[in-house]
Amino acid sequence: MKQYVALARVSSREQEREGFSLAVQQDALNRFAERAGGQIVRLFSVAETASKQAERKTFRELLAYAKKHARRLDGLLFYKVDRAARNLFDFVELERLEVEYGVPFISVSQPTDNNPAGRMMRRTLASMAAFYTDQQSVDVREGQERRVKEGWFVGKAPYGYRNVRKDGRGLVEVDPETADNVRRMFHLFAYEPLTLDALVERLHAEGRRFRAAMPKFPRSSIHNMLLDRAYIGEIEFRGQWYPGKHEPLVDRATWNRVQVLLGGKTYKAHQLTYAGAIMRCSHCGNLVTGEQVLKKQTGKAYVYYRCTMYNKGDHPRTRVTEGQLDAQVLALFRTIKQPEDVRDWFALTLREWSKHERGESIARADQLQRELTQLRLQEDRLLNLRLLDEINGDTFARKATELRDRIAEVTIRVEAADRDRGEQADLASRVFELSQALEQKWLTADFSEKRQILDIVFLNLRLDGVSLSYEMRKPFDVLAKGLSVPSNRGDRI
Repeated sequence: MKQYVALARVSSREQEREGFSLAVQQDALNRFAERAGGQIVRLFSVAETASKQAERKTFRELLAYAKKHARRLDGLLFYKVDRAARNLFDFVELERLEVEYGVPFISVSQPTDNNPAGRMMRRTLASMAAFYTDQQSVDVREGQERRVKEGWFVGKAPYGYRNVRKDGRGLVEVDPETADNVRRMFHLFAYEPLTLDALVERLHAEGRRFRAAMPKFPRSSIHNMLLDRAYIGEIEFRGQWYPGKHEPLVDRATWNRVQVLLGGKTYKAHQLTYAGAIMRCSHCGNLVTGEQVLKKQTGKAYVYYRCTMYNKGDHPRTRVTEGQLDAQVLALFRTIKQPEDVRDWFALTLREWSKHERGESIARADQLQRELTQLRLQEDRLLNLRLLDEINGDTFARKATELRDRIAEVTIRVEAADRDRGEQADLASRVFELSQALEQKWLTADFSEKRQILDIVFLNLRLDGVSLSYEMRKPFDVLAKGLSVPSNRGDRI
């Protein structure tokens, strides 16, 4: 019996719907072999779901098998010429099998003679197929570019969104359940003392599911999502980011904070309440950071504070619990308590401080506003360069992304310059007014409020072993030491 090796290939779902499915091709190939008095000894197939790498691997296996068994093969069977190879380079390899190894090329639905005219016909059909494939690729790329320019994703929407069809168009909308998971994830990482591992456990403890088949959030997926600019309303295309029309899930301030934490090599642990620029190590002067340790036996999480150089050289291996630091801070707050007789003096001093800070804030806001104006002018110039075709699309996209980020950052700083000092002055007033209940205020404050209180009250904080050393800001240092003010009777209190 004659022996054949065959290849069935489907490259798109459209081909399946048009009647060129793998089953149809395989049936036609087997019928041809039977009519020729032979059989297919090896059938290779490539489904439309196969990746380009998998398709290339199958084609290489076909070539290797045909060369190895060339002496006993009576031909290579294909349903059509365009099913034999995806490009002209592969078609040349198949012709080499025919010329150098004597294995005929046979198209069962487009028969051609094994002579110069027949080979020319096959090459014409192969060229037409290659042209169709290349043109289709160009059309797809152009369609993707148009879709990106319109502000829509070109593929599957990221976690937190879902693909929908409206009026025959593929659009993207927010998926309420998964979008809430994304918002919660960003908030927890930005404003609470959670490492990525602790964030995974926290989301799981709150009953949040990643997917039905995988309820628990993978750590790597969380890390990738925290870096995904899609959640601030942008679209990735060929390594660049473009403005999108989908609804952002995360505000810029939270996004920027998360990026700072991730950019600060905080993949394993990020800064907690007392960390950052607020507290340093008395031994070496480096920053103090926090870490959350989950005890597997009890399931409880414990927060410790230590120097970032804790594991380096002969540095003291000293850690202090959050409870110990809380106790020391509360003890310091008790020294700030003052009788009502000093309230008027403090209020006057605070007003003067607030006035001074407000002046500096206005000057800083003016400077930032000028910087913002310059950035917007740069954005306009960049757009003009692109319209004049003086820069390519990739350069434009990269520079436009950098300018958008810088404009967003400066805009936030302008807003912060207008209100931050006022908010701090207001918080300082409330701290003083509530000095009698400051301990309760601290115990009920969240992490961001605690950081703000510490920043207002203390000029610097240092961790000396397990003890807290400090320098208070004015006028809190005076309040802690005690005041001497004249009474109505002329004596002093």
